[in-house]
Amino acid sequence: MAQVYNFDIVILGGGPAGLSSALYAARGNVSTAVIDINTFGGQPANYMTLENYPGSINTGGFELMEKFEEQADLFGVKKFPMQEILSVDLISNPKVILTSEARFNAGAVIIATGAQAKKLGIKGEKEFAGRGVSYCAVCDGAFFKDKTVTVVGGGNSAIEEAMYLSRFASKVYIVHRRNELRADKILQERLKSFSNIEIIYNSVVKEIAGETAVSKVILCNTISNEISELQTDGVFPYIGMTPNVKEINGQIKQDAMGFIHTDENLKTSVEGVYAAGDVRVTPLRQVITAAADGAVCAVYAVKYLETIKEKVV
Repeated sequence: MAQVYNFDIVILGGGPAGLSSALYAARGNVSTAVIDINTFGGQPANYMTLENYPGSINTGGFELMEKFEEQADLFGVKKFPMQEILSVDLISNPKVILTSEARFNAGAVIIATGAQAKKLGIKGEKEFAGRGVSYCAVCDGAFFKDKTVTVVGGGNSAIEEAMYLSRFASKVYIVHRRNELRADKILQERLKSFSNIEIIYNSVVKEIAGETAVSKVILCNTISNEISELQTDGVFPYIGMTPNVKEINGQIKQDAMGFIHTDENLKTSVEGVYAAGDVRVTPLRQVITAAADGAVCAVYAVKYLETIKEKVV
């Protein structure tokens, strides 16, 4: 029989939003647990440096998230990493989270599951995953030393990852569907100093091809519809994010892409359920906004528990 745990607040996700929530919830003197399907740290743990988190100058992402985790530990947050989430019932009272190892009953739930890289949805993408197709430059960049890689996208993530990959690859192509990048101007200016990065505008990747590994991509010009081939050893898609909401879909209000709607206090459409960070509808997805969201969520989740006068523990 699976282990049963009872907590006042259960937080789904151990990235900056989840760990910030955990810190503020625990400081609110309620029993708090964080569940993650992976190790803690979220996406920032893969970042080489974080240049825009106040107070941290050229700090490694893994290093910063270790500090987040250590601070949560100081206040007695219970951590449950590497737990596959099987189902989430946000409507019941208490709310129930079933994982591959345990059942968690919660008075309130904070959803901080984040988002993942959006897939291109083209032929060859799935087939060559791990054999040239990657969604993490920091994780896999070293495998492409002295090779040619292609980054797909034109936003901040695409440009930052292209510059990182240029440390290893002899040539980095950026394929962007429009005639100008969407990345911040400061990144675009910095990009000009990289001699081994080339931008291919007004083009989309139609197919990823090769034999045992990626060897080329098929491009289509968005203006002329001309088809061309580009020789490459790796493809790194950075075309946006998809929220990690599989287990909660249909229980709360979400937008067309699945991102969670919240009010100004980050409460969802269901009483006792809050959402923080990249998983919610928000104009900016950064570590600083995720951490701020986590603080707001936890404060109002604690207030909610006080109003119902009914702690699980």
